[in-house]
Amino acid sequence: MNTILIGAQWGDEGKGKIIDVLTEKCDYVVRYQGGANAGHTVQFGDQEFVLHLVPSGVLHAGKRCVIGNGVVIDPEALFGEIDALKKRGVRVDGRLFISEQAHLIMPYHKLIDSFQEESRHGRKIGTTKRGIGPCYADKIARLGIRVGDLMDLRIFEDRLRYVLSEKNRVLTRIYGRPALAFGKVYKDFCAWRRRMKPFVVDTIVFLNEAVRQKKKILFEGAQGTLLDVDHGTYPYVTSSNATAGGAITGTGVAPTHIGEIVGVVKAYTTRVGEGPFPTEFGPELMEKIRTKGEEFGATTGRPRRCGWFDAVVVRHAVCVNGLNSIAVTKLDVLDELPVIKIATAYRCGGKIYDHLPSNVRVLEKCRPVYEDHPGWQEDITGVKRYRDLPSNAKKYLARLSRILKTPISIISVGAERTQTIFVR
Repeated sequence: MNTILIGAQWGDEGKGKIIDVLTEKCDYVVRYQGGANAGHTVQFGDQEFVLHLVPSGVLHAGKRCVIGNGVVIDPEALFGEIDALKKRGVRVDGRLFISEQAHLIMPYHKLIDSFQEESRHGRKIGTTKRGIGPCYADKIARLGIRVGDLMDLRIFEDRLRYVLSEKNRVLTRIYGRPALAFGKVYKDFCAWRRRMKPFVVDTIVFLNEAVRQKKKILFEGAQGTLLDVDHGTYPYVTSSNATAGGAITGTGVAPTHIGEIVGVVKAYTTRVGEGPFPTEFGPELMEKIRTKGEEFGATTGRPRRCGWFDAVVVRHAVCVNGLNSIAVTKLDVLDELPVIKIATAYRCGGKIYDHLPSNVRVLEKCRPVYEDHPGWQEDITGVKRYRDLPSNAKKYLARLSRILKTPISIISVGAERTQTIFVR
């Protein structure tokens, strides 16, 4: 059975660990959207791996890892990651496959991303300035340069000359910055081409052949549902489809070949960057949970904003993704709390919302409607079976499942692979 695993909040839900755990039963792990602006953290014994572009399945010997056509690739970030993995004894040769249809992040994308964000002043989105948005914008505007273009230097040279002339006008006339030299960009990417070529295939054909052979494929999403460009809290979103539909367009594998969709949530809520966040903690609890949960971005190191579990947000994720089950992570972070809150609805201007308002200005004014639950105030990091969890922890999880009308299949009570409880 092929599985899509997605974030059901604002990203940073702990997908890296769940992907790592599920990879054991899969043959292929496929990244289908986003770029090096997202990171998956995987704890393996006393080692911690932070992966940005290479699928998390690379940490399992013999698994094939694919970067799909929906991903935007920064070669410098990609090979920095590959080299770091090799230094730690993880080889990718013969196991990593890169789509020739994936788009390349060029130097001008990073520059424009940074200049755009700086010029927004009080309207900043919270971009990581890694060129992701401008690269996706060029893809839609048909100004993109793909991995397959780089493999044919005649096409690449022609494409780069045309696009760079336009981007240099933007850099010089709009932002008052120096133009990029064609020769330097061309030479640098020719060097990346030599390194990239052994990994490049038509991943659409490659993956559909795996489907035909009845191999098990795990599709790994980056970011989370509320950062999806169509279904998230626009404009405070990423530039791709982080929802389950992105796995279809980002790989070329048809929806009829998907057997299960699993959404990952934290036992509380976090988000990085700007935008509305109705259940956000006050300063004291924010610091407590942020410290215990190690809530700092895997890619940027930025502190995450933390808040109570927002069932309105996750109900939205259940709906737009068609989730079959939910994996709950970081339940242990709530161990010491005497009272735990769940936001079941929002109140705004005398109106009660049980769904996520599409108007971000309305969402900014919403106040959560909470229900209180007694905490368990026990250390659960050593618990191996669901039945051995404290009674109040089981009641909390059962309430989440009832509110969301979705079963919980996995519970994480720590960063290690072994600190995982399978409910069904």
